[in-house]
Amino acid sequence: MFSSLRVRNYRLFASGQVVSNVGTWMQRIAQDWLVLVLTDNNPVALGIAAALQFLPTLMFSLWAGVLADRLDKRKLLIGLQAGIATSALVLGLLDVTGVVQVWHVYVLCFVLGAFSAVEVPTRQSFVVEIVGRDQVTNAVALNSTSFNLARIIGPAIAGVMITLVGTGWLFLGNAVFTVAVIVGLVMMDPAKLIRGPRLDRAKGQLRAGLRYVWGRPDLMTVMVLVFFVSTFGMTFFVSLAVVAANVFQRDAAGYGLLSTTLAVGTLAGALVAARRSGRGRPRTRLLLVAAFGFGVLEVVAGLMPSYLTFALALVPVGFAVMTFMTTANATVQLAVSPEMRGRVMGLYMLVFVGGNPIGAPMTGWLADTWGGRSPFFVGGAVAAGAALVCGLVLLRRGGVKLPARVRGLRILRRG
Repeated sequence: MFSSLRVRNYRLFASGQVVSNVGTWMQRIAQDWLVLVLTDNNPVALGIAAALQFLPTLMFSLWAGVLADRLDKRKLLIGLQAGIATSALVLGLLDVTGVVQVWHVYVLCFVLGAFSAVEVPTRQSFVVEIVGRDQVTNAVALNSTSFNLARIIGPAIAGVMITLVGTGWLFLGNAVFTVAVIVGLVMMDPAKLIRGPRLDRAKGQLRAGLRYVWGRPDLMTVMVLVFFVSTFGMTFFVSLAVVAANVFQRDAAGYGLLSTTLAVGTLAGALVAARRSGRGRPRTRLLLVAAFGFGVLEVVAGLMPSYLTFALALVPVGFAVMTFMTTANATVQLAVSPEMRGRVMGLYMLVFVGGNPIGAPMTGWLADTWGGRSPFFVGGAVAAGAALVCGLVLLRRGGVKLPARVRGLRILRRG
């Protein structure tokens, strides 16, 4: 389960990520709650903030993939993490001094999103340079484990700290925690990195990456499925805050608890994925089943009548969505050639995160117009439907096979 941790460079990388991810989740909860406080619980304003944070992904992630293929990824990540820490520091100072306004949050959401748009595909493609192809599935799963362990700890801390000291100190804390990633990257041994061929500067490299993915039906199917699931189904950063405040009339601690129960499920899913990584490359069938199961479970969660039952229903939702995410990420990383990895991961992050400028305002509008539960119904239906359509396309192209028992039933029916 933890085989990637035998690599010293990966231990340094993962340790920094654990600390930084706690700060990231503290800031995410604090930022959502700050927007709600500044706008008198307006879900549309919350959707706008989320959209501004993810909008730069639409603008920069493809070019970020080109940069990741051209430049030293470790040095690039050090600079990007410094920018992320500075963004958190500025927002924290504005908040603790009492001068913060909602437009300040909007501007810094965009600035943070710009750094993240370049950092995420660079970090994703850097993992294989740290551990090699044989361990990349395990490393992706452990990264998800780290992220979701922080997703349990961070919101729980944030919910209590917002009540005690307000949101500003959480932004400052995230600025300090981000330094842990920089320290881990600096302490790595560059000579032990398994670098792919460096891409020389030339015209048409972005188009070449897009043509590469377009000519791979297996990659195209994963990209399409990821777009629909993430854009319409994985809108928890908006929908959970709205459900906590407007449906169940809970405070920041109640919102933090919902995020924590969701993270319990995603952590379990990540650990199972790490355990399963020793069985070889992930299967497309698992990807489709996880996406469909996530959609169904999200609809079921939306039907829960009480705060407690809703919180408990988020655990299997988290398990299903994390199984989907880790399988999709590992599938893409293992399917591409090394010289294309940065550009393909840039496109992957574009479809994974880039739909949020659509999904976040849509979620806020749905919650405002049809009630706080409606995003779960719509998002779950879209995710399940996308999985069915992609599964049928792959069946016709031979990209996925039915289990032997199901194939036997089809043969008997035809006979």
